[in-house]
Amino acid sequence: MLRSGTSRMISASVTLCLLMVLAASAGVASSTIPARARETTVPAEEATAQPDEATATIDHLFEQVRSAYSGERARETVGFMESHWRLPGNRGFDASIHRVAEILREAGYVLEDDATAADSLTYRIESRPMERPAWEPVDARLTIVGESEPLLEFGSNRNMLAIYSFPTPEGGVEADLVYVGPGRPENFEGKDVAGKIVFGEARVSQLFREAVQQRGALGVLSYRLPDYTQPEVYQDSIVFSRVSLDEERQAWGLCLSYAAKTALLEALALDRGPVRVRVATDAKLYEAPELTIVADVRGSALPRERIVYSAHVQEPGANDNASGVGAQAEMARVLAQLLREGMDPPQRTITFLWGDEISSTARYLADDPARAEDVLWGMSLDMVGEDTALTGGTFLVERMPDPSAVWPRGVDVHTEWGAGRRGMSLDQMLPHYINDLVLALCRRQGESANWQVGTNPYEGGSDHVPFLRADVPAVLLWHFTDAFYHTDGDRLDKVSAATLKNVGVSALIFGLVLTSADGAMARHIVNMVEAAAIKRLESELQLSLEDIEGGAEVAEQALILEAWIDWYEKAILTASDIEVGGSSPETSAAIEAAAGRVGIKGHELVARLPAQ
Repeated sequence: MLRSGTSRMISASVTLCLLMVLAASAGVASSTIPARARETTVPAEEATAQPDEATATIDHLFEQVRSAYSGERARETVGFMESHWRLPGNRGFDASIHRVAEILREAGYVLEDDATAADSLTYRIESRPMERPAWEPVDARLTIVGESEPLLEFGSNRNMLAIYSFPTPEGGVEADLVYVGPGRPENFEGKDVAGKIVFGEARVSQLFREAVQQRGALGVLSYRLPDYTQPEVYQDSIVFSRVSLDEERQAWGLCLSYAAKTALLEALALDRGPVRVRVATDAKLYEAPELTIVADVRGSALPRERIVYSAHVQEPGANDNASGVGAQAEMARVLAQLLREGMDPPQRTITFLWGDEISSTARYLADDPARAEDVLWGMSLDMVGEDTALTGGTFLVERMPDPSAVWPRGVDVHTEWGAGRRGMSLDQMLPHYINDLVLALCRRQGESANWQVGTNPYEGGSDHVPFLRADVPAVLLWHFTDAFYHTDGDRLDKVSAATLKNVGVSALIFGLVLTSADGAMARHIVNMVEAAAIKRLESELQLSLEDIEGGAEVAEQALILEAWIDWYEKAILTASDIEVGGSSPETSAAIEAAAGRVGIKGHELVARLPAQ
């Protein structure tokens, strides 16, 4: 899943012996065991009280960005986008891309082809051919023959038509309904489904393959909803899904709500002979290019070095992911405004990317290997605008792979989305300081705005993945568990302007801090990560002692603690890239000393485990 190497992220190389010597001369940091609460609004300044210069710089950045950032403006972009069903190449996707371009133009960004050397704010729209046609849903309807009202219709549930479904003949099709339960091959035994409509409680793609492509059914009706969507509560919810693009059969799939599934099962249970249903679908498939928009704020000192933010446009929901697009577009606008008002320009470049999830970010890194070498950090904004009182989600910073992805325990639990993604190994760990830096900045905003900030172990699945695969440190900002995730209930009423602002402010401060960091800032971040490391190690020791008391092997617990020590020692060493132009001798010494102190403290804690 991820590269096992961490050579790019560990740019300083020192031996453990040297670290121990430096640490001994600097003294051992002290800390206290943190409270075990998943959500916290602890301000970042509690992690370290020095240096004052860097703290003042961060405070000033927060004042500037908070005053300029409008959550309502970001939400307006979300509202524009959520009215469109967005897939690469289709009209809704392209309209959203052009809306972002309009925001950029109004903010002062210049089309790259028209820019001069004096233009530091530029954007471009990239266009590339797609391997498959664009798909756009138009209409759909499902009716039990003999009933006066449709069971489902597109006007009230626009997720019912599976992606890559074809239109039915005018007036629709009518056929007997055949129920196949879980939809596995053995469930079709003894059932003639050719020319009929198949209903099953399985993924629509699975049913389509078995019923349409293998056995000649006209189309399929699928019910499959994750438990976290609470289908028995939200009985009209439907999760959007897709079937394979089959231009030969030109068939279709419909996804069912809990209410529709229940009604069909009740009709079949009446045992009054065959149940017939009528299905009408309409969709457009057409050749179109895929668009991606890239905006740059050119760095004043080292323009090749950069941070890249990525927000994906496709998916039909509001929070997923019109919210990421809207929050990021407002970040770009705010940055332009602050530069007009006299803010010092970033010394490294800040890049904003909007496109197709994962693939656009991966192409950005692959298209220009030389440029990719200078991408120092990445950040993915995905589902960042939730009104948590309505969705049930928690704002989360998904960390780069650390030992919690191997041993999830205590407050480090996987989300329901990633419950099956726990198979990481220690050779896939990616130590880096940005986990704690992003958390500290989000928590500082949280303390100011009474905003709850949580974190989760690495799970993947969004635009942070291609960054990590390219050895670019990156984190994901998102929300979960969301009862409306991927359902037609993910609408504008579930989006909070306040949350959009909290996320957007925190994300932009992260970029501004790193793109212009001096030695004082670099050492401030090192101190912050050292304090976080000590707290984490003490917390892990406490968990290990509890596990041992419950019967866990001492050797296994020692392995967990050693893994965290190793991870944090290496994470601190990656701080050598923070200071613009390279670490000064003072910063290099601070980095090595901090890593050494973490190593010493960590092994002191390991020694507190019971004898094996």
